[in-house]
Amino acid sequence: MRLVADSACDIKELRGMVFKAVPLTISTDNEEFCDDGQLDIHRMLDILEKHKGRSYTACPGIDAWLEAFGDDDEIFVVTITAGMSGTYNSAMAVYLEEHPQAKVRVIDSKSTGPQMRIILEQLQQMIEEGKKFEEIDGAIDAYMQKTRLFCSLKSLHNLAQNGRVSKVVASAAEVLGISVIGTASSHGTLEAIGKCRGDKKLLVKLQALLDDHGIPYPVE
Repeated sequence: MRLVADSACDIKELRGMVFKAVPLTISTDNEEFCDDGQLDIHRMLDILEKHKGRSYTACPGIDAWLEAFGDDDEIFVVTITAGMSGTYNSAMAVYLEEHPQAKVRVIDSKSTGPQMRIILEQLQQMIEEGKKFEEIDGAIDAYMQKTRLFCSLKSLHNLAQNGRVSKVVASAAEVLGISVIGTASSHGTLEAIGKCRGDKKLLVKLQALLDDHGIPYPVE
């Protein structure tokens, strides 16, 4: 059984598993960055911060997905939220044409990063427990209902550049030193649920959110 995800999951391997992370691309009008192991993240962030035009992400191409699928007959695919990026059902359709007996489940995480990772880790756990594809397929949706993503954004620049928030709001937040607290909505979009000035106050607010939702977190 194989696990596949796009690179928004922020992991390159799952020990003991057949796993492939397929890179997304981040582009401006002048440059394109491939989110693979060679990406210079600091350079990319510096360029995006200074860029005045539009920036956007792009889904992996069909060839990249098909290479990641290999020739396995049982595949779970976890993707970044379809609410903020394209979906990859076309790749699955092409694969099934060549592997009509294959079982492929594409899971819209309705989130990104850490939430994608814990979905993958739960899939890995169920595979290692010896559960069959159909059992895992039925259980993973219920598990996802127990997960939640909270985040803080110190800058809204990139969201403003690709039209997701007002440039006026983004500029005001930067001038005032305001961080936006957000969560992944039930539709897989970024939902702003608060704002805060100062790192210490931000940490207190985030911890309060976790407490309110009964989510444990490490305490130093």
